Amino acid sequence: MDRTPLDYAAIRQRLEGQHGPRYWRSLEELADEPAFAAFVDAEFPSIAPEMDRRRFLQLMGASMAMAGLAGCGQEPEAGVPYVVQPEKVIPGEARWYASAVPFAGYAQPVLGRTHVGRPTKLEGNPDHPLSQGAATAFTQAAILQLYDPDRSQAPRHEGHISTWNAFQRTAVEQASRADAAQGGGLHVLMGANSSPTLQRQFAAMVERWPQAKLYRFEPWEGDTYAASERALGRPLETHYRFEQAEWVVSFEHDWLGPGPRELPQAIAWSERKRRAARGEGEARLVVVESLSTVTGAKAANRRRVEPSQLRACVQGLVAALGGDAAPSLPGDARQWIDELAGQLRARRGRCLITAGEFAPLDVQAAVHWLNQQLGNVGETVRYTEPVTWLEAGGQRLSGLPELVTAMQHGKVETLLMLDCNPAHTAPGGLTFTDALSRVPLRIHAGLYYDETAAQSHWHLPLTHALDGWCDSRAADGSVCLTQPLVRPFYSSRTQAEVLALMMGDLSPDALALVRQTWQTLDDDAWRKALELGYIRDSAFAPVEVSAGAPRWDASDTSEAAGLTVLFRPDPSIWDGRFANLGWLQELPKPISKLTWDNVIGVSPALAEREGIASGDRLRVALERNVVEGPAWIMPGQADDTLSLFGGYGRDRAGRVGDGLGYDVSPLRTAEHPWMREGAQLTQLERHIKLASTQPHHVLQGKELIRSHPREAAFDEVAPKPEQVTLYPPPKQADTAWGMVIDLDQCIGCNACVVACQAENNIPVVGKEQVEMGRNMHWLRVDHYYGGDPREPTSAFQPVPCMHCDQAPCEVGCPVNATVHGPDGLNEQIYNRCIGTRTCSSYCPYKVRRFNWFDLTQDDPPSIQHQRNPNVTVRSRGVMEKCTYCVQRISEARIAARIENREIRDGEVKTACQQTCPTQAIVFGNLQDPDAEVNRERHTRRHYALLEELNTRPKTTYLGLVEEPAVLPGDHERLELRSAKGERDV
Repeated sequence: MDRTPLDYAAIRQRLEGQHGPRYWRSLEELADEPAFAAFVDAEFPSIAPEMDRRRFLQLMGASMAMAGLAGCGQEPEAGVPYVVQPEKVIPGEARWYASAVPFAGYAQPVLGRTHVGRPTKLEGNPDHPLSQGAATAFTQAAILQLYDPDRSQAPRHEGHISTWNAFQRTAVEQASRADAAQGGGLHVLMGANSSPTLQRQFAAMVERWPQAKLYRFEPWEGDTYAASERALGRPLETHYRFEQAEWVVSFEHDWLGPGPRELPQAIAWSERKRRAARGEGEARLVVVESLSTVTGAKAANRRRVEPSQLRACVQGLVAALGGDAAPSLPGDARQWIDELAGQLRARRGRCLITAGEFAPLDVQAAVHWLNQQLGNVGETVRYTEPVTWLEAGGQRLSGLPELVTAMQHGKVETLLMLDCNPAHTAPGGLTFTDALSRVPLRIHAGLYYDETAAQSHWHLPLTHALDGWCDSRAADGSVCLTQPLVRPFYSSRTQAEVLALMMGDLSPDALALVRQTWQTLDDDAWRKALELGYIRDSAFAPVEVSAGAPRWDASDTSEAAGLTVLFRPDPSIWDGRFANLGWLQELPKPISKLTWDNVIGVSPALAEREGIASGDRLRVALERNVVEGPAWIMPGQADDTLSLFGGYGRDRAGRVGDGLGYDVSPLRTAEHPWMREGAQLTQLERHIKLASTQPHHVLQGKELIRSHPREAAFDEVAPKPEQVTLYPPPKQADTAWGMVIDLDQCIGCNACVVACQAENNIPVVGKEQVEMGRNMHWLRVDHYYGGDPREPTSAFQPVPCMHCDQAPCEVGCPVNATVHGPDGLNEQIYNRCIGTRTCSSYCPYKVRRFNWFDLTQDDPPSIQHQRNPNVTVRSRGVMEKCTYCVQRISEARIAARIENREIRDGEVKTACQQTCPTQAIVFGNLQDPDAEVNRERHTRRHYALLEELNTRPKTTYLGLVEEPAVLPGDHERLELRSAKGERDV
């Protein structure tokens, strides 16, 4: 769509006097823009009428090489296939191994699926209490990173390919110098790490070389450890028990959103909501925030504040609960805080208060005191020793600013950088790159030859977590054992092996190093731990704490004249470590649905005031530093706040991630890495095209989200009579597979989208194709807003194929390529499809995807090895869609036939259902009255999309559950959330 400033007066006029439900996907839709209507009217936006014939033929005749997206890299050593098939090896039969992958220092427990020795899929480890079989989008994408051909494949010296033998000479010389100087001049920098083996090695290093210095830098870790040290006297890990909390109040904390602790927190909150549905207490979420987040989208009460008001809100709550604070709050805010305090006081020990890792330090510290005052410690929150360690051998790890100072003063002779990329992620005010150039010997170890590696004398490729041995702790503190699913692809070493080399061990063995750490386990216990994927009873025990009274920092108002800038990690590629993974680059971000870019988020009020449209190029200036990037209007964002997202602006990420977006680091400083005030905004002339899926597949004029008051949501209702139809009656069978999706549980995290992509060999198409509406995801998660753009409510809706009993696509296909299977599936026969796209035109749900180009034939060999052999790799010119993971149904059917039994309920799990952290997706046999998929089909919440069309879909939904009005202003927001059909307002 062209650059057109929105008519905010028209939006307000439409909202005024509006009664009943109204959900919308974008501001253009709410404004009823003609360009938006034309975009939606085009069945395929990429060939809308404005495209001329020449351009159409160019696109139809073009081909798209996947190598341009996934990179090519050095050819791996050719494998040798077997001629005589070994015993007990069945092609297509999967084997599963327990392992773990790291994320920001925390282990993510997984089961790795292999086919004839090739890892092809990751699932959450069902035996681990943290994951319970679920996984996040980041964890799912780790399998693609294993096969990434742009991963570093051999050591480099001065930028040239070298060998490990050559580095050994450097390591021996360095060890000799360190022995002579007791480690003086040796400095080690690493990212957050929880490996007991690595911690043991560093303790041995400090004992051997007491003058060596250790540093720690995790770019988007936040200040959680510093806050607990300030409030509790020492740094501790904070473990929230959301499953026990009937009321949760969060200040600037997106704990349901992307992050290393996202999975257990989402699982716990979904359990709390299920308990509330059974009548076991409440499940109310209250959020105070400046930006639109996943957690805010799921809140029953969301209060939008400017960042400068956050401290006053917390101070008001402290004062209301008996603390010493004198906040300056307007009357309505004070009333809201006082009422909130009363509700929390009434639920002492059953509530929970949280503050985000990027919130001001004094705010985070005050929250520890608040939980103590409310009796929550030991009930809904507990503390343990830090999971990612902060000391080794009695030496406290320093931070990056201390390292930069040491480099600037010439105290660093050798710098070893383990698994970090500070040249890209360090705040611009640290001038890390300039200081690094003064170090005589710079050694970098990482998965990629990245920005830091390019400025180092030596670069050492690290082994991926899935092809090397290591150990690490999960978010609950339990020790996970990472066993390789395959032999190392490249000439690489683990972090433990690199550290052993630096200490003079010329032939380190990763397994031996890990086994030495856990030598107290006998062989049977060790084998059992490998089978489970973790060591039982290895988590830290809770510790007793006592929080001191809150101490408030003085507010710095010297820069308050301009706008406030908030810095956040990107929800898809985090700090840039996942920038080369096409699955994550093309994954629509949960709120904005943007792909392949980062933006400068502006509020609707600021956009209206300055005449800004999404895609306008903006310049943000703070003192003498500037960044430039495209604007994106963010409903629900604080009026005078800008949101900037990290991870982009890279030039050595790999062929997928290079040259995308802008780098936020010039505006960040060590003193203010998460928020700065006094920014100046300038609108530039250029307009940038952005690839967002938010306007794709919009069903205008239809109410697709329904909600019900809690007191009536779970009432039983009589089944609706079937409408008259001209279709012949379907054949009766014992099996009719169907799916129910609980919208109240769905948090829009997109884990299901990546799981579907990994399971079904779905290709990446690239930014240009996404702009044209040609993204290939078989499952999409639509994000809907409700009400006023300044204070919207939100809802998420996963949309796979509906598998209709009376499917219009089956009637429309001229070659009978889409047919109805005997067990109720709407099946696609690829070798019949001739690409007429008639089925997509007939589909009212817009869930079919046409393969415009041959996106797979030029894939590098390593990418081809990742594919699931049980799923057809499609070629150009066919229509694709969700199949309910028919290959998994077939596996279960074969197993049941061999054992002469029926398929058990729950035996078949689709990829999206398997990975969903909140278990919002349930799949099963609709013919089985006792199946879980039928559990709530007769409640008021249950409904089908566009049921007036009488397509009789087997994918149906459970509507949102409205919490009763309790706090001031609740009634107005519940009116906006109500949905058409079962309840009109």
